[in-house]
Amino acid sequence: MKKPLILITGLITACMLAGCQGALQSAPAQPDAKQADDTTEETQTEETGKTTEDMEIPEGYHLVWADEFDGDGLSDDDWNYETHEVGWVNHELQEYVPSEEYAFVKDGELVIRPVKIEKDGLVAYKSGRVNTQNKHDYKYGRFEAKLKVPKGKGFLPAFWMMPQEEDHYGQWPKCGEIDIMEVLGDNTKVNYGTLHYGEPHRQSQGMYNLSSGDFSEEYHVFAVEWEPGEIRWYCDGQQYHSENDWFSAVAGEEEKPYPAPFDQPFHVILNVAVGGDWPGDPDASTVFDDRACMYVDYVRIFQKDSYDENVQKPVKEVILRDADDSGNLVYNGDFSEKEDLSDDENWKFLLFNGGEGQAEIGDNEIIISSTNEGTEEYSVQLVQPDMPMEQGSSYEFSFEAYADEPRTIKPAITAPDVDWIRYLQDTPVDLTGDWQTYTFDIDMTDETDPNGRVEFNMGKQGSTATVHIRNVKLVKTK
Repeated sequence: MKKPLILITGLITACMLAGCQGALQSAPAQPDAKQADDTTEETQTEETGKTTEDMEIPEGYHLVWADEFDGDGLSDDDWNYETHEVGWVNHELQEYVPSEEYAFVKDGELVIRPVKIEKDGLVAYKSGRVNTQNKHDYKYGRFEAKLKVPKGKGFLPAFWMMPQEEDHYGQWPKCGEIDIMEVLGDNTKVNYGTLHYGEPHRQSQGMYNLSSGDFSEEYHVFAVEWEPGEIRWYCDGQQYHSENDWFSAVAGEEEKPYPAPFDQPFHVILNVAVGGDWPGDPDASTVFDDRACMYVDYVRIFQKDSYDENVQKPVKEVILRDADDSGNLVYNGDFSEKEDLSDDENWKFLLFNGGEGQAEIGDNEIIISSTNEGTEEYSVQLVQPDMPMEQGSSYEFSFEAYADEPRTIKPAITAPDVDWIRYLQDTPVDLTGDWQTYTFDIDMTDETDPNGRVEFNMGKQGSTATVHIRNVKLVKTK
């Protein structure tokens, strides 16, 4: 759950109204029945001695704490309710209220329930956020939850971790953050697992795409395995991301000894945010009923008997992508090859925050047809990562484009791994009905980055006119 950070850049215009009072909507409908795990084992947590049945213990681990939510409510011995005002981080619209109205136990589950309150023409949102800080904080282990997410534009549920003492290495992002599950309410087939650290801020992110099913319609198991010097992310037992290279530092000072900041106890956080920089605001399609709730079947924490903390920071080898024979760093820039535009290789077509449309390669061009421009400039987006941006070098970025009707698009070259800074700022380009060539010069003054990203942003431009692009080039000139 990003502390004050925009994961995917864009400006949200929002009316954040606090303090409205009104009648709450009816309680959510009874959630789906829980699904039993395959392996049955009876064990006790080290801290409470609680016996937990029907639990699968990962090989090499033992259980240290779990909450199966089988009681009448959240235990004060295990959980804290948080209080935060509207817009506390990320321009989010909800107020976090410490009340069982918004985070409660029902039918063997923790339910986190955002609510929309309308009164006298004003709108406000309230939601729940709970954590285990100073009650269950652990250094290293497997942190796991089985849950079902809300569905609807503007929802951002999260299962994540922060340090027990955020000031130990300094405030966010120096303190570190481990995001285990974040699913956008309007794209409930993709889970994001992310590591935040450093100053300047850095992040490492993996994505898990469901080939079938939906995170909002059935329960899935989200987990991280955190060891000294490596963190791995899992969904339903499948590893989809890992990281071993991070740092913690204060500007102007040397880095703290590795593996800081991920060498201190962390606690678990569960919440549902409403609106904000990443998910965007709710719209007319967003329904605040049982579909808005996050249902948590269980939270479990396992550890190994011991951990070897004598680890060394990996020597970072920066591998820069080679240009083709013509010097072009963009793969398939002439669109001579058909590609799967949904995978993570080369060209990728993306839709976010209400954007609707499709892209197709043919006749040495790519054609982007939009039916809804969405609420953000990145709502309709064509990208290609792995652009080698070398410090001290100069580049020429160029492409040809036209539109079926005059309209604007915004190309950019960004840094997904470096807080989304811009090597080429998002620049408005006015397209006409004829092919035109657009050229930009770039002087790379930032640190060398093997993962720059070419972007064409076509959302929120007041038009859904079809865009044609060809001959995309990024050429090193010095």
